[in-house]
Amino acid sequence: MARKNKLYEGKAKIIYEGPDANTVIQYFKDDATAFNAEKKDTLSGKGVLNNRISAHLMTKLEAIGIPTHFIRSINMREQLVRKVDVVPLEVVVRNVAAGSLCKRLGLKEGEILSRPLVEYYYKDDALGDPLISEEHIMTFGWADPYEMEEIVSMAWRINDYLSGLFSGIGLTLVDFKLEFGRIYGEYGEVYLVLADEISPDNCRLWDQKTGEKMDKDRFRYDLGDLVEGYQFVAEKLGLIPEGGVVNEQLMEKLDLIENELAEKRKLKDVKGGKPRKI
Repeated sequence: MARKNKLYEGKAKIIYEGPDANTVIQYFKDDATAFNAEKKDTLSGKGVLNNRISAHLMTKLEAIGIPTHFIRSINMREQLVRKVDVVPLEVVVRNVAAGSLCKRLGLKEGEILSRPLVEYYYKDDALGDPLISEEHIMTFGWADPYEMEEIVSMAWRINDYLSGLFSGIGLTLVDFKLEFGRIYGEYGEVYLVLADEISPDNCRLWDQKTGEKMDKDRFRYDLGDLVEGYQFVAEKLGLIPEGGVVNEQLMEKLDLIENELAEKRKLKDVKGGKPRKI
């Protein structure tokens, strides 16, 4: 599939026009950034691994009823996804104290929280993605109460499922970031879907046996080779052979991932009414 015009370039991905008005192509870069892009590098193979891991996890979530923007993998770096109106929020779900939570509240890293904590950040790089409350969201109209109810419900379900999935392969899901997008129906319906990606770029994953971090903290704090950590996660998920070198030759031998439910899913209008097939 030939790429068309570039619509947007972020720190880790590029969005191109899709083959029709309702889709875009999401390209995964090898760029790694931390501390709001104050630390940068290009790490060969990172984008390939994130593409494959995210496609796999999005498909798994679709199977349990979480609507996503993912349609199918195109190649080792690109996905075909639904075009969405991005909700300007980053929804972070925390199971274990780590990162900014420890800094803000003086918690010891690794402390297990008594219940999952859901936080909201306003999606704005220039402002450093500030922590906000639901009151901010309502006041400034970034999402309405119906949408927030759906977002929180999906965040809890995603956490339940992914925590179990990762635990089953020997990894602890410490915390992760979600983004959501709106799709509009022809009669005014508003559908929310999980957007962006789910990968070690936006999940903290710790090896349950060793405590070793297999996520972007390896790059943030110089804890080890980032690509090796991401490859470890991909191997545990059964997405690549163990010990294989991540390169074009390896990835071309692997099947592309397709979301078989994408074309027949029925989404729930968050404003009410019956689900419509879109």
